[in-house]
Amino acid sequence: MNKVNYFKPLIAGCAVLGVSVMLFAFNTADSGKPKPTRAVVHHTAPALKKPEDNRFTKTVLYNDLNEPMELAVAPDGRVFFIERSGNFYAYNPINKQTTLVRKFPVKAVEKILQGMLGLTIDPDFAINNYIYFYYSTDGNGGLVNRLARYKISKTNQLDLTSEKSIIEVPPEAEVSAHSGGGLARDKNKNLYLSTGDNTVPFESEGYAPIDMRAGRQTFDAERSAANTNDLRGKVLRIHPEANGTYTIPEGNLFKKGQANTRPEIYVMGCRNPYRISVDPETSILYWGEVGPDAGTDGKQGPRGYDEINQAGKAGNFGWPFFVGDNKAYNKYDFTTKTVGELFDVNAPENASPNNTGLRILPPAQKALVWFPYAVSPEFPALGQGGRCAIGGPVYHYDPALKSKTKFPEYYDKVLFVGDYMRSWIFGVRMDNNHDYSSLEQLMESNGDFRRPIDMKFGPDGSFYVLEYGSGYGLDNPDARLVRVDYNGGNRAPIAKITTQDTIGLMPYKVTLNQKSFDNDADDKLAYKWLLNGQTVISTAETPVYTFRKNGIYKITLKVTDAGGKTSTDTKVIKVGNTLPQVAISTEANSTFFFPGEQAFNYKVTIKDREDKVIDPKRTKININYIARVENSQTLMGHRAIAPTYNYGKALMAKSDCKACHQTYTKVLGPAFVEVAKRYATNKDAVDMLATKIIKGGNGNWGEHAMSAHPQLSKDDASEIVKYILTLNDKKVAVSLPREGNVTLKDHLTTVDEGRYILTASYTDKGGAITPLTTTESLVLRPAKVYANDADMYEKIPKRNKVITMEQNEGYFVLKNIDLKNINQLTYSYSSGELG
Repeated sequence: MNKVNYFKPLIAGCAVLGVSVMLFAFNTADSGKPKPTRAVVHHTAPALKKPEDNRFTKTVLYNDLNEPMELAVAPDGRVFFIERSGNFYAYNPINKQTTLVRKFPVKAVEKILQGMLGLTIDPDFAINNYIYFYYSTDGNGGLVNRLARYKISKTNQLDLTSEKSIIEVPPEAEVSAHSGGGLARDKNKNLYLSTGDNTVPFESEGYAPIDMRAGRQTFDAERSAANTNDLRGKVLRIHPEANGTYTIPEGNLFKKGQANTRPEIYVMGCRNPYRISVDPETSILYWGEVGPDAGTDGKQGPRGYDEINQAGKAGNFGWPFFVGDNKAYNKYDFTTKTVGELFDVNAPENASPNNTGLRILPPAQKALVWFPYAVSPEFPALGQGGRCAIGGPVYHYDPALKSKTKFPEYYDKVLFVGDYMRSWIFGVRMDNNHDYSSLEQLMESNGDFRRPIDMKFGPDGSFYVLEYGSGYGLDNPDARLVRVDYNGGNRAPIAKITTQDTIGLMPYKVTLNQKSFDNDADDKLAYKWLLNGQTVISTAETPVYTFRKNGIYKITLKVTDAGGKTSTDTKVIKVGNTLPQVAISTEANSTFFFPGEQAFNYKVTIKDREDKVIDPKRTKININYIARVENSQTLMGHRAIAPTYNYGKALMAKSDCKACHQTYTKVLGPAFVEVAKRYATNKDAVDMLATKIIKGGNGNWGEHAMSAHPQLSKDDASEIVKYILTLNDKKVAVSLPREGNVTLKDHLTTVDEGRYILTASYTDKGGAITPLTTTESLVLRPAKVYANDADMYEKIPKRNKVITMEQNEGYFVLKNIDLKNINQLTYSYSSGELG
């Protein structure tokens, strides 16, 4: 039977009625939830055209860092950067080498957000070679965060005798939260230092930490961020002097000598202003503010928001009384759990007994950009998920700068900001009054920023980014220093080998296919094919080459454009063995399983040209049931590559879970296997943990709170929990015989969204070179199939939970359907609005 022609008349006959087809033939449901999108809000387009993403290139300058923190680029192109453990590095652009300059003996206690925190260079660095560090160390009264200045030579020798301790901020050491540590300079050579509120946020349930009970000082941010007489929760502004002291610039928030204030304070009311920058032309201060954790509005006040803040003059930015665009918290009595009136944005009152400063504070200033866990109504381009705003620099285009890599004029006066959790970098455009105008993502299609933690522009106009890497608190292999260059001229070609003939017996004749291209359409390309990187075997576009000896060879294609730019691609060719042949057959239906318990017979046939006898020990045959899969269209029928993931695992991979958790290693939160062990026998675990994922809250594994995920549905959060709980299952799958029967019954207690996956593989003995493995799988899906799982369709304008046909002759097709042993098709449809 021609399946396309069979399906088409069934549906086309209904299309004239405006039919919505919901269930067709075998009918099972996708969740139907719309996939999240990132709608970028474009600015009122400047006269300049937006650069294409492929005009930007990322170069890894140094990798495998361990908790990188901050960087600075010197006028001579050297890049200085630090790790929280105290390591201070210098990258030399001339020899492209990175050296460890010094390991500072900092106090970088595990789980305590102290250590080497900040780094910047002097505005007159080319003359005085001054470099500044902000780090945790022992002071006279215990732990302090110290801002110190050193001299460094042009050969990267740090003069330890030159140390000048400039200012110290004493944190409460037992509090493992919010240290700040960003450093920046303005055009008047003032130095800005950000400090966190040093407050335990977790028992406030993600709302304002204003716990005034006795003995609860570390739970009260009124003692720090809202305290005019305390240096924490601030951005300080001082003017370092040559002798290691500092003076107070004009225009700070409080005048020197004013009672109950500190004159160093430029901005107060900060939670954790982690990374800051100052516009070198305007001296406007910008910073990313890491916000509180509440996922929803509650009786104590608004949900949490991260902020991008702007201060053109000194001010109070509201924490812990306000968040975002001055959304007010309620006064709250932690003893009686009584909710009071909202804080007054024009004259916030700090009535805490832990306050040593002014009682009535300056009016609160709202953020420039603010966004919650869910999609922001005001800034939808920023997406959804975990939050950790990272402040970055304002770019100023210099037409006189002779640099082939500088960012184009299109980005002139754009503020660049990042998010550690969401791994993006955005440009914030502002109008002539420096008010917000619009957002635009940098390198949207190929940025691949791996949790940016700091970013700066260098004297060459290139963009330097420190990437923290996958998991919090880990020595991540993908933590690195990268440089983003813009190429406004000739771009390098892209070499791409496409040949599929990579395994065979000698003499092995191979057509070396390629689909190389150049983004500059007029470029002529020249080709060079190399054997093992040395011997040139051809300069043709698509040569034919015969391998006459057994071995494993690397074929490299080098493509060169008319301007001399090159690119290479490599393919491995194996001569001396062939792949085994693995086939799965069954007398039952090979596409569907059916309601009720079902017997399923199978047979695995294995052949290998070199192995005359098939070794059973080299054969693996297993059947697994996945209760819900990520994409039903990818798990149907026979597959040459065995699917290995389920819906919950796929959801987790797309989320921010692994920033705070790893499968086997404790990070900020517990390892997933430990969660699975704790709740292995708890029948309410799925519902309870799914609710916690969505709402967030205080942890049961220590003092750190779990971020809220209000963007997740209860179903999706439950699937993540189900996957985590399977990690406690240590049963080793026993290989099935090559022929036999299995009983399909795992689907009886689940909805019609699961799959049985029968996988068979064979690894041969290696022939004349190396063992090769072939894997084949057979996937059985439920006999109920939702119409929106169609592989192709025509004249169907809407496909969500159902498909809607508004034109005659509309149809859809399900490919690779086995109709063996099927004697009846049932479909469900409705006539939409026609009744």
